[in-house]
Amino acid sequence: MEDAASLATVEVLGKCFAPAVQTDVNLVSLTICKGVSLSIERGNCDASCVLYANFGRVAGPRFGDYQAGFRFGQLGCDLVERRGLRRFEASTYLCFAVFVMPWMKHVRSRRDLMRRAFEAANRIGDLAMGAYAGNELDSNLLFAGEPLHEVQGEAERGLAYAGKVRFGLVIDLITTQLALIRMLRGLTPTFGCLDDGQFNELRTETHLSSNPALVLAASFYWIRKLQGRYIAGDYAAAMDAASKAQPLLWISSTFFEEAEYHFYGALAKAAWCECAPADERPQHLDAVAAHYRQLQIWAKNCPENFADRAALVGAEIARIEGRVADAMELYEQAIDSAQESGFIHGEALANELASRFYAAHGFGKIARVYLQDARYGYLRWGANGKVRQLEERYPYLRAEESAPGPTITISTPVEHLDLATVIKVSQAASGEIVLDKLIEMVMRTAIEQAGAERGVLILSDGGKARIAAQALTTGDAPRLQLRDVPVSAAMLPESIVNHVLRTRESVFLDDAAAGSSFAADPYIRQHRARSILCFPLMNQAKVTGALYLENSLTARVFSPARIAVLKLLASQAAISLENARLYRDLAEREGKIRRLVDANIIGIVVWNAGGDILEANGEFLRMVGYEREDLVSGRVSWRDLTPPEWLERDERALAEIGATGRAQPFEKEYIRKDGSRVPVMLGATAFEETRKEGVAFVLDLSERKQAEEKARESEQRYREVHTELAHANRVATMGQLTASIAHEVNQPIGATMTNAQAALRWLNAQPPNIDEVGQTLRQIVKDAGRAGDVLRRIRELVRKAPPRKEPVDINEAIREVIELTHGEASKSGASVQTQLADGLPFIEGDRVELQQVLLNLIINALEAMSGVSDSSRQLFVSTDKADSDCVLVTVRDSGPGFAPHGAEDVFAPFYTTKPTGLGMGLSICRSIIEARGGRLWASANVPRGAVVQFSVPAHPASVSSWSA
Repeated sequence: MEDAASLATVEVLGKCFAPAVQTDVNLVSLTICKGVSLSIERGNCDASCVLYANFGRVAGPRFGDYQAGFRFGQLGCDLVERRGLRRFEASTYLCFAVFVMPWMKHVRSRRDLMRRAFEAANRIGDLAMGAYAGNELDSNLLFAGEPLHEVQGEAERGLAYAGKVRFGLVIDLITTQLALIRMLRGLTPTFGCLDDGQFNELRTETHLSSNPALVLAASFYWIRKLQGRYIAGDYAAAMDAASKAQPLLWISSTFFEEAEYHFYGALAKAAWCECAPADERPQHLDAVAAHYRQLQIWAKNCPENFADRAALVGAEIARIEGRVADAMELYEQAIDSAQESGFIHGEALANELASRFYAAHGFGKIARVYLQDARYGYLRWGANGKVRQLEERYPYLRAEESAPGPTITISTPVEHLDLATVIKVSQAASGEIVLDKLIEMVMRTAIEQAGAERGVLILSDGGKARIAAQALTTGDAPRLQLRDVPVSAAMLPESIVNHVLRTRESVFLDDAAAGSSFAADPYIRQHRARSILCFPLMNQAKVTGALYLENSLTARVFSPARIAVLKLLASQAAISLENARLYRDLAEREGKIRRLVDANIIGIVVWNAGGDILEANGEFLRMVGYEREDLVSGRVSWRDLTPPEWLERDERALAEIGATGRAQPFEKEYIRKDGSRVPVMLGATAFEETRKEGVAFVLDLSERKQAEEKARESEQRYREVHTELAHANRVATMGQLTASIAHEVNQPIGATMTNAQAALRWLNAQPPNIDEVGQTLRQIVKDAGRAGDVLRRIRELVRKAPPRKEPVDINEAIREVIELTHGEASKSGASVQTQLADGLPFIEGDRVELQQVLLNLIINALEAMSGVSDSSRQLFVSTDKADSDCVLVTVRDSGPGFAPHGAEDVFAPFYTTKPTGLGMGLSICRSIIEARGGRLWASANVPRGAVVQFSVPAHPASVSSWSA
């Protein structure tokens, strides 16, 4: 897109999109359509991407063409990736993942894009999109029925991020999700109610209803409350929540929460039909049917996400209408679809409703089987609150808990754990040398052989335990996550892991939460872990880590035969892991050297003590300008390349290598083939066997030396500019004193004229009065000297000369400046007083520059007092000792002082309060004082005026006598 008006229009439409979402669903659609139309007609720009990605919000819900919405969304993402239109990268990925993909692709397939959106948001600084990505990932995990403890962890990370970027809306969204998760896990006092120590329903509802800008958060809150109340069986409260969510549903359009509303709203109304008056049932059934039609549309486009939900609502409608055969078929269809999609919670809910259906029709035994599967599904989901509710309502479920049930892992029956199994496990643990692959093999084998739900590998690194990997069971195979994080109470029962690492003993718990010595561990209490195994990994009597396995679904999972095989696995794995780690470290070191050699980033030389160069890489050859054959043939040795003045340093390096095996890096030079020199940094190490051969690493310092030279030139130029500025400032200041200086010079000149005339008269007298003539001539000499002193001081101040370091009597310098400014002080009606301390040491500095500072400070003070009454104009100059062998000079006036908090501003370059000032005087003064190791600062005078002070170090030669 090149047309300026179109570019501006699409930019504005892109900016309007987010507020439109919060305001008017029609405005959202118009914004998207207009932006897409302009992009199709006139070309693409950055903002086109995000509008394409959102087109599914119009094409699907408005026109039923979800496929077109998906294609446009894919186009937006492709433009970002292929054309590099990165400004809206995060929002494009996120909008496509949130508003388009759920209606066409399996819910889990969009997580990678959501994480890419989060990474892009942080990379380009789009923190709002980063926060939204965290919330939407939580919604995704909840919809997919991922283990609730994992969903809670993800939600807590998202909440922390939103809190860090201070995004209140997303904080409200995730807080509601966390409240639902905690309730499902049984962590709230009352199952079904979201209230606990971290969340209050009434307070949240008041907060959300008080601010129209929180309408999205309010909509999501009522939908999540509907979901929680329905799962808990509180259908009246669920219906009430649905009625509150319904008028806000427009803002939830194409969010996953819209699907949650239709699903749980339909189930709540279907359940309510049983207890509603007969005359109200038709309207409730019609409402269920309306929800069902929407779910069927989604299921047609994306059966992976919605087939189980549509089938379950269809089963409930058939149940209400008395179509028993249809209901039975649809319940089974819902269970099968949930299993195919990997929706544990959907499978559990379908089993629960099927159990209720069969119980109502007198099939008690069948109902019990379905309910057992429902309980097991809720356990797998981590909804322990729901499990406890079922166990309280149906006590037989608790009695049957110890009976073997279905497992989600590849379990090995006890009778099959024979010699063949032992050999298989041993070979698996010893047959891999690549560390990541070995870790994956160990974790998969452990999970499969143990029948565990989760496994964690802990490795000791420098005495600190870190989690190297985690394996989780999903479907028929464990899912591995490689990690490198410290052991924490959020991931493991630390008391068990620490016990195993400290005592080197295994821990085996049949039911960790029931009376074990570790039952108080925060992790066990929070996650309600049941069966737990933890083995130490031992190699040559040294603990190298631990293998932790758990099953939070069922007690007494780990049989003696399984434990025996796992001990064998742990023993073999400890050795293999240590070998693999050593192999990896070696490979990484070799790889680093290889990359340096191949990349020619650094010169590498293989040498011997006799001076031969045995091998050299291309970068070293480039540095010295020789061909490889020149060096490796022996015609040129490293001693030949070394200038004579550096040979002694090389010999010291050889001695250091002979003693320690290596030489610390040092700078030297090489002689190039053309006779020029190249500065280098060289470090060397010997081969351990003889220490007569080794490898040297050589870094070309030419660029660094050039940079240092440029830096020196810049510093010299800075000094020159500073000198120029200081001189210009002195000349300007002296210009201000022209009238006063003229008065100071005219006085002794006028006196000289008068005295000369008087001397002539005394000479012409008869007889001449020689005594009077002598006195008059002595006065003339004195006046001429006085005029000469004034001119000398002026000449010193205005002449251009480089600064010098010399001893300066600061009191004498102050007296001269005060005398020079006497006329200016008299003209302005100011009283000047001094209090100069006796016995001060000389200070180190340039007399002219120090007098320039004093001159600036005195002139500024006199000018500042011009606006106050004559009787109040008082200038006070004093000297004193300061800490750290410094002399302190203070200039205090009775002018108007500084603006509030403005004392430091006066030293900023170009800052001035004078109509004709340049604002450089005090800035130059500070740089003069700081260049001499001193400090210049300002503060308020009490009760009125300003104080400017500087301290300068004493000259070293006078410090000792001063201190004495």
